[in-house]
Amino acid sequence: MTALKDRWRAWQVARDEWKAENARVKAEQRACRKEGKPVEQLGPQLNGFTMLPWLLMGLGSFSNLVQGRTPNPWIGGIALLTFNSLYIYVVFRAFRKETREATSTRVAIGLMTVLTCALAGGYGGSWLTFFPLLGLAVGALARGHNIGRIGLGLSVLGGGVGALREGWDAISVFYGTFLSTMVTAAILSLAETVRELRSAREELARQAVEKERLRFSRDLHDLLGHTLSVIVVKSEAARRLAPRSMDAALEQITDIEAVGRQALTEIREAVTGYREGSLATELDNARSALTAAGIEPVVRQSGPPLSAQTEALLGWVVREAVTNAVRYSAAGTCVITVEGTAERVRMRVVDDGAGPPASGAGGSGVGGTGLKGLAERLATAGGSLTAGPGARSGFTVTAELPVGEGESARDAVLTEATA
Repeated sequence: MTALKDRWRAWQVARDEWKAENARVKAEQRACRKEGKPVEQLGPQLNGFTMLPWLLMGLGSFSNLVQGRTPNPWIGGIALLTFNSLYIYVVFRAFRKETREATSTRVAIGLMTVLTCALAGGYGGSWLTFFPLLGLAVGALARGHNIGRIGLGLSVLGGGVGALREGWDAISVFYGTFLSTMVTAAILSLAETVRELRSAREELARQAVEKERLRFSRDLHDLLGHTLSVIVVKSEAARRLAPRSMDAALEQITDIEAVGRQALTEIREAVTGYREGSLATELDNARSALTAAGIEPVVRQSGPPLSAQTEALLGWVVREAVTNAVRYSAAGTCVITVEGTAERVRMRVVDDGAGPPASGAGGSGVGGTGLKGLAERLATAGGSLTAGPGARSGFTVTAELPVGEGESARDAVLTEATA
């Protein structure tokens, strides 16, 4: 009774998976037709149902039972029903790795082998066709490097039993068993590989979309956060200066216009994914933003020329650190130091203010969304970012990046050529 319940559950699981897969494929095809895209033809979904028609190979034995040509027909009928039940149980479990490798499945295939030898050896004739059927079930289960030896061993067993009953006619049993085992294993292995490749392709596409979404969200955060902070600071400066000096106020308004135009350009570049920052530009913008906010900027830079990628990453660090200083710190001074060697480059942005909220404890924490995004950017390039309260006072952001030999050599050549 338990075996019947297991077979019924296996059949229900296979049926539900088959329906779900068909529904998914049809939905994708409808979406492709609606969008005018070519429909990908994947062929029929292989599962336990595709293995059931092969049971018609046993019709000859069933016909012999019905016509009374088989001795002890009750024994033959029960054996035929048992073989078919075991075959259905095995093939429906063969399409899931967990059930395919289960002990109950191996026991079932062992019982099928014993039953096939008994029926073919006891009755002969059309009952020998159960060896190719057994080969189908074995091929559905054994999809690995040992399938050649398994198929050959099963074929020799079928040929040997057939030789005892039919003599030289057993060659067809040997050939049929070997062919059914190997072809079934090859087709199902190929189908499984195709499904895995399709699944991997969908996962790669999903990861690519997720990566692009993350890049875009980081760029927008860093771009808009800095730009809007600068616009707010300069607008406040223009409002304060207007009653005293209209020329100074107009200068701040002109800066606001320039910042806005630059922001539009940077957002377009961020959308297309072709934005490359310049450290020199970001340092100039930092000086302007800090000065407008009433913070004295101090910039120190030393070391060899940097690669474009390194400059772009350090530019993001300057932008985020200065934005936080302008918005949160209420600092009086902000010192930006860039020190480079042949192997690594280090940037430190130190202010004497309070630092951004939720900035993390200690000297190694990384606080808000912007700083965390920067830490991820630098980690991808092999660098690191730390941010937190300074040893005495203020807030410190430290970024370190490796300098690639190829990029340094290339930039050095470009610098010499320019000079």
